[in-house]
Amino acid sequence: MNDTHSKFVGYLLWIFGFLGSHRFYYGKPVTGTLWFFTLGLFFVGWIVDLFLIPAMDKEADLRFRSGPTDFTIAWLLLTFLGVFGIHRMYMGKWITGFIYLFTGGFFLIGVLYDFWTLNEQVSIKNMQKFS
Repeated sequence: MNDTHSKFVGYLLWIFGFLGSHRFYYGKPVTGTLWFFTLGLFFVGWIVDLFLIPAMDKEADLRFRSGPTDFTIAWLLLTFLGVFGIHRMYMGKWITGFIYLFTGGFFLIGVLYDFWTLNEQVSIKNMQKFS
């Protein structure tokens, strides 16, 4: 079973979903950004997403590669400690992790980049472990 993402975490992030957090988590950065700037499409999209989370979870499980690097841990570290680079250190990216640590997440631009690409980064990391 390729269970890369957690419905529980998805619903937990949905609470702040009007800022797009659950959409970023499930690998939907474009709509995550749209939700961020429109407060979840003026809260209407946010409410609809309550019912779409199971489908988003299943799609993410099919799209991304599970492995030793856990998506949920990486996302929690990015969400709450991203400016310190802890999520990058967790993935073994020590140099950029320390750069983030001393530059506030590379002046927040790096953190924004990671919100857009973290799922792919973890998936690639997991594929490298099996190659």
